Amino acid sequence: MDPSPVRDVSAGVNQTGIRDHNERLVLSLIQRHGALASAEVARRANLSPQTASTITRKLESDGLLLKGEPMRGRVGKPSVPMALNPAGVVSIGVNIGRRSAELAAIDFAGHVLHQTRLDYRYPTPGPVMAFLGRAIPDMLDRLGPGARGRLAGLGVSAPFELWNWLQLVDAPAAEMDRWRGLDLRAAICAVSGLDVVLENDATAACIAEQVFGRGREFADYAYIFIGSFVGGGVVLNGAVFTGRTGNAGAFGSLPVPDRSGGASQLLHHASLYTLERAITDAGEDPRQLWTYPQDWTAIEAHLAPWVEGTARNLALGVTAISAVLDVEAVLIDGAFPQATRARIVAATRAAMAGVDTRGLAPPRIEEGSIGRNARAVGSAALPVMSKYLLGQPGFR
Repeated sequence: MDPSPVRDVSAGVNQTGIRDHNERLVLSLIQRHGALASAEVARRANLSPQTASTITRKLESDGLLLKGEPMRGRVGKPSVPMALNPAGVVSIGVNIGRRSAELAAIDFAGHVLHQTRLDYRYPTPGPVMAFLGRAIPDMLDRLGPGARGRLAGLGVSAPFELWNWLQLVDAPAAEMDRWRGLDLRAAICAVSGLDVVLENDATAACIAEQVFGRGREFADYAYIFIGSFVGGGVVLNGAVFTGRTGNAGAFGSLPVPDRSGGASQLLHHASLYTLERAITDAGEDPRQLWTYPQDWTAIEAHLAPWVEGTARNLALGVTAISAVLDVEAVLIDGAFPQATRARIVAATRAAMAGVDTRGLAPPRIEEGSIGRNARAVGSAALPVMSKYLLGQPGFR
């Protein structure tokens, strides 16, 4: 499916001295649209056929593109589609969450090659940095010989203001406050010996969906990721928009009505911590929420009302979003099984029918496609974008 009618990332230029720009442009086009013949690259990028052919040959020789099978049936020489070489690039991503730290290595196509995680009741800098100091070198060893030569870098994501909402995850303030004055980028550079690209965790998940998932189908959409707390991201005109402070799409802070007749933030009504609390209050073990592979059949008695309440409040959030952003779709994903994601999306669509949307053009409610790995995969995508793809408007 052709992703969108939006004009591709940028127009190419044929003057000398700007090969790096044009190489990034070609890689960006192929990454977004899939395998393309050189003539199609030239058309989409507004490059001369000779320039496009020269660039694709160069990228092939560098190990970044692979030739496909010649496409016959037209007059003239068969066209040869060029695709990204998955093995041409590796990248590592770290997500520091409120219940676990995840480390994932991906290839150029976004496939997860290796991953590992550290689970905890709440994150503190010491244990997290110790884990990363062990896990990152081990990950590089597992990637095999030559991995450092193909390594795009290390991307890191964490919640905006990790030290906030402490009482919701039963974290002691004194322990969590250690994050407040920590230079996270510098600390991870020190333990890894690698350059670090840093981003908000929900934005990183949105980036994963945009670069490797269903985001390529839509020109404009809002993205909602349900983890311990709900968050999100915004894509406008085919580009992830992070905003002035990098916190665009902080949908967890949207006000929704509460049972007392007032209003509270969406994160109190559409987050996994509320499901975890319901399981704990019933005297059951909530660790099954964070155990993989995920099987939530044993918690159906708690899951069904949580899905219903989450969907009802997401419908209110979607309505607020559509009143400000005239987006085509809202994609919903999270750290839960695919079957649970499908239930939440279906229930949110149903709940939208009971919301007053007069004066609005309600967006489509769709499933995301990356799943629980979205934050770590999006983190790993950050250095790939920085090194090989064109920077996008709105992306820092």
